[in-house]
Amino acid sequence: MNKQELISAVADTAGLTKTQAGVAVDALFDAITTALKAGDEVRLVGFGTFGVATRKASTGRNPRTGEEIKIEASKTPKFRAGKALKDAVN
Repeated sequence: MNKQELISAVADTAGLTKTQAGVAVDALFDAITTALKAGDEVRLVGFGTFGVATRKASTGRNPRTGEEIKIEASKTPKFRAGKALKDAVN
């Protein structure tokens, strides 16, 4: 499912126009992104938790040359599925 299909599904389920559903979906994504940028977690009970994981700096190798390269520390978004979501999938 891509973003447009998600917007159509939300519009059908909530009885909204596709434009209204698009605004709602974009607002949800923006709210989650803003919270993660601030270092907060977003917990949606029954669905899951969005958070930020910190990766330490490390040393890697260039696969073509075998030369060592430094990989800088970074932050990456993560998602842990909630029990209700796991149960629905299984």
